[in-house]
Amino acid sequence: MDLGPLRDSRDFRLLFGSGMITMFGTFLTLVAVPLQMKELTHGSYLAVGLVSVAEFVPMVVCGLWGGAIADALDRRKIILYTEVGLCVTVVALMVNAMLPEPQIWVLYVVGALSAGLGSLQRPSLESLMPRVVRHDQLTAAAALTSFRWNLGAIVAPGLSGLIVIWFGFAAAYGINVATFLFSLALLWLVKAPPQSEDAPPASIRALVEGVRYAVGRTDLMGTYLVDIAAMVFAFSTALYPFLADELGVPEAQGLFFSASAVGSLIASVTSGWTSHVHRHGLGVVVAAIGWGAAVALAAVMPTVWGIFACLALAGAADMISGVFRSTIWNQTIPDEFRGRLAGIELLSYTSGPMLGNARASLMGQLGGTRFSLGAGGLLCVGAVVAMAGLLPRFRDYDARTDEHAVRERARREAHAGAET
Repeated sequence: MDLGPLRDSRDFRLLFGSGMITMFGTFLTLVAVPLQMKELTHGSYLAVGLVSVAEFVPMVVCGLWGGAIADALDRRKIILYTEVGLCVTVVALMVNAMLPEPQIWVLYVVGALSAGLGSLQRPSLESLMPRVVRHDQLTAAAALTSFRWNLGAIVAPGLSGLIVIWFGFAAAYGINVATFLFSLALLWLVKAPPQSEDAPPASIRALVEGVRYAVGRTDLMGTYLVDIAAMVFAFSTALYPFLADELGVPEAQGLFFSASAVGSLIASVTSGWTSHVHRHGLGVVVAAIGWGAAVALAAVMPTVWGIFACLALAGAADMISGVFRSTIWNQTIPDEFRGRLAGIELLSYTSGPMLGNARASLMGQLGGTRFSLGAGGLLCVGAVVAMAGLLPRFRDYDARTDEHAVRERARREAHAGAET
């Protein structure tokens, strides 16, 4: 693994450490809220599902607006203020859990607020990356960020579940509050420069300008469209419980859910080679085809471990695709658009899995679990191949010669020379 960004950038180390701590605390709440809702409603599937529904609209609206304010205001301050807000929401959950009769409506309201604040924060966090990491280390930084996420996705949920069961909901929320306070201390030490004084104010017009910029660049549109196609056609976690039941091993569904994160973690740890790749568009295409093919192959596997291996391979391919997509974004998008484009990215990789599970459920209802899994994977491969043919600028993207990458690299070198 290329650890250059951690060695060379103090601010990246602080952001990386803050993310590790916050991730653990966030998983505590992600596990505790549905469990508490299930307990308070005596096992209502509808009540638990409505928590995600309550979070969806704030996530979409605040994701777009978060991108606009990330380009207009001081990103470091946005991150700090939203981190404080997220901490307050968990305090509210903790106080509610300590009441003799915890209120159900609090879980819905706080869940919506938390989703909105998180979506406001994320574009600023992502658009801060090119400011704290050298241009030639952005691929390595993306791989390290993916490693942090995948490690947390494997370890944190299990630990969170044990903490909730052993110590209760209030204690779990209290630990999350402590992680937010620790994270705030690290974020406070970040010294990233503020926005320029001539940055455009946050407005609907600014949002429209960001969309126009994205649409005007087919290489960027390729990253969004390929990701959405891969998720819509091949994301199928809704099928895992049914797949485990068909195999007669219902407890295996936990393995299926963790397989993608295991594959992604392995790919992250061995990702040093990605820093030597320059044809990132082609890399995204090949990785997305690998993702779809692995999902299709899982549909014909007769054993639990065969399916696990295929899903892990799919997770590894998805991680590589994500690294190359992130590299294209960070190496080519001008700083004045980075926040708004991060908001668009947020929508692309949050809506895709939701639509994918809806597609998987519908096809599963019509043709069965294996049909839905296999057909989805093959549709993904076909869609990605078609987009590679229709979007030559995306397919042929080369960081060494692309006009946007060359311009951004020259701008950053000039800025670094002026500082020294």
